[in-house]
Amino acid sequence: MHLLYLDDSGSLKNRGEKYFILAGVSLFERQAYWLQKSLDDLVDSLNRSGRSPIELHGNQIMAGRGPWRGLLREERRNVIRQALETAQNLAPEQWRLFGVVVERRALVAEDPVGYAFEQLCNRFDRFLTRLYHQGYNQRGLIVLDKTSDEPRLQSLATEFRTVGHRWGITHNLVDVPLFVDSRATRFIQYADLVAYAIWRKFERGDDEFFNAIAPFFDREGGVVHGLHHYRNRDERCDCPACLPNLR
Repeated sequence: MHLLYLDDSGSLKNRGEKYFILAGVSLFERQAYWLQKSLDDLVDSLNRSGRSPIELHGNQIMAGRGPWRGLLREERRNVIRQALETAQNLAPEQWRLFGVVVERRALVAEDPVGYAFEQLCNRFDRFLTRLYHQGYNQRGLIVLDKTSDEPRLQSLATEFRTVGHRWGITHNLVDVPLFVDSRATRFIQYADLVAYAIWRKFERGDDEFFNAIAPFFDREGGVVHGLHHYRNRDERCDCPACLPNLR
């Protein structure tokens, strides 16, 4: 089974922010242990005080809040970058990144959360369909951080499996999404870092973290499937989802 862990970045209540991000990592179940171990080892190397386990949360690390207070800004940036790079130790064919970037002013007729979730369900399902045609019969399950949107997203997922979404019916998801506390799982924390890396690029023009993960979004034959950017088409964008030679 492939597990898609998702988290969001960007506040829909903050009118000063332009982008909403929903993103994360898909792991083949046997790779989950290795990602958790790599992240635990990284945190253990930083947690010399013996305090309770530290949660990896992009915004908190960057701001120097909580356990990150006292670290220099460059040290905090190194933590985020190193945490993102831990997934590169996994078997290359058994993990992928997925993400949706919504420019809020361009998406006026739909809810950004529902739109991003529909996109990711479809793209994850199509990834699993490709695996099936390659001889790997794997199903998928989506896991998200606990949110007030839980009932709505579960309802949408059920609808996608029965009635369908704008591209058809999902065939490879075994159940409605599961919602977990991010403090209890490194995988949601990693998804948070992926979403934060994307948000930093689009909202702040800071692409250091994004560049560390850009090659790992799901793709086939030079076409990037794992990253989608909803934007005003009159504006130029050089992200992997928008470059003409990768469409």
